[in-house]
Amino acid sequence: MVRALFTAWTGMRNEQRRMDVVTNNMANADTTGFKKIDVTAQSFDRQLAVKINDATEGVNVIRGIGGMTLGVKIGETYFDMSPGNFRETGSQYNFALSDRGFFTISTTDKGGTEHIRYTRDGDFTITRDGFLVTKDGDFVLGDGGNRIQIPGGNTVEINVNELGEIYVGENYVSTLQVVDFDNYDALSSYGENMYEPVEGANIIASNATVTQGYLEMSNVNMVTEMVDLIAVTRAYETNQKMIQTVDRTLDKAVNEIGRL
Repeated sequence: MVRALFTAWTGMRNEQRRMDVVTNNMANADTTGFKKIDVTAQSFDRQLAVKINDATEGVNVIRGIGGMTLGVKIGETYFDMSPGNFRETGSQYNFALSDRGFFTISTTDKGGTEHIRYTRDGDFTITRDGFLVTKDGDFVLGDGGNRIQIPGGNTVEINVNELGEIYVGENYVSTLQVVDFDNYDALSSYGENMYEPVEGANIIASNATVTQGYLEMSNVNMVTEMVDLIAVTRAYETNQKMIQTVDRTLDKAVNEIGRL
């Protein structure tokens, strides 16, 4: 009976985790460059039930009586890196990547430490000094990991080709630093749509082409997420009812049958 309670509890806990993931995806359905997150579930390792201290089996004899499982446990979360749709903006500072790859961004924390992070969000703008930055003010990096500064600032028109090369008129300025990773499991999310490498991350060349005047939208499908949300809710309620049923059974066993 107690094992049934534990099994149902693990199911509720797993569905609660899935609920967090689904609602986060839905909340970021309109976030530029956002990649949906999926979560896996797996069963606990099977345990061998044994028979001990049974006089009919002899002294100090332990005999296996079968296997049992303790329910479900949370597996892992992973990014769905499938591409999102492009939306035309017409802004000369908006860029979209057509294939696997990330823009390289320099961020600075409150302590003044610089961190290199990566994003698919090409919604950039320009500062008064002519530096190309994200909407949060983080610097976009170009050749050699240097900050991109546009001569003439916002008074000039820039042209960016498929290779990410930036020109003002016929004058070359810099190239957007677009990179990729051989294993996306070695990336952790930072904020809404940035990623930072963890141990095991290996940067490789990207085959992505750059499209100016467009943004890549989120790859979240709201219909799919709504269906998943309903399935998660029903699974949670099922486990909840199981706990209530077992609780009533235990109550009868203790307060009614136990009196006899």
